[in-house]
Amino acid sequence: MKSVDEIVSVLKENARPDQLKGMAKFGMTSTKRLGISIPVLRKMAKEISKNHNLALQLWKTGFQEARILAGMIDKPEEVSEQQMEEWVIECDSWDVCDQVCMNLWDKVSFVNRKTFEWSNRREEFVKRAAFALIACVAWHDKNSPDENFIKYFPLINRESIDERNYVKKAVNWALRHIGKRNINLNRIAIKTAKEIRQIESKSARWIARDAIRELESDSVQKRLIS
Repeated sequence: MKSVDEIVSVLKENARPDQLKGMAKFGMTSTKRLGISIPVLRKMAKEISKNHNLALQLWKTGFQEARILAGMIDKPEEVSEQQMEEWVIECDSWDVCDQVCMNLWDKVSFVNRKTFEWSNRREEFVKRAAFALIACVAWHDKNSPDENFIKYFPLINRESIDERNYVKKAVNWALRHIGKRNINLNRIAIKTAKEIRQIESKSARWIARDAIRELESDSVQKRLIS
């Protein structure tokens, strides 16, 4: 598989149209979607190997799976801000947004700046991407100091009132993942969640309640103090 046409042909061969209805129930848009699972895409990405130009071509096909694959094979060091802006504005499904964040964007050198910028944007999936990036960096970057994550709490507090489903779930995701890094961040995250719980907003109360339940759970506490 060396050309975009060859890859798209393989994607179509692996299409599972019988899966589309079920995927749609979970909010995965059916527009140009083939119904291919993530494990299949990961296997393809490994066979293709990293290739920035091919990733750009795959994204342009518009197929949701091709876009997820693009994020898997692209090279973070070759990603430009213009590319990120072009891609994020074209995200119209939460799984594509999240997969690109966790496989590619959380590794670009200017991820912190884009996170702050996107958290101020109104578009639903742009804002989701900001908080998905916070969650992914908290998950993947094992060496960053606490200060790099403490600065995100004001953003989480501010955007907790966004009632849109894909935004509030990403805000919650970010809060929980920061709070699971270590005991210090856990305490700050729980404190932040309790502050958010006092906000007159259904979204804020849901975010806080769900985060507190996990962050105060025995399983998380035992892992953090062990």
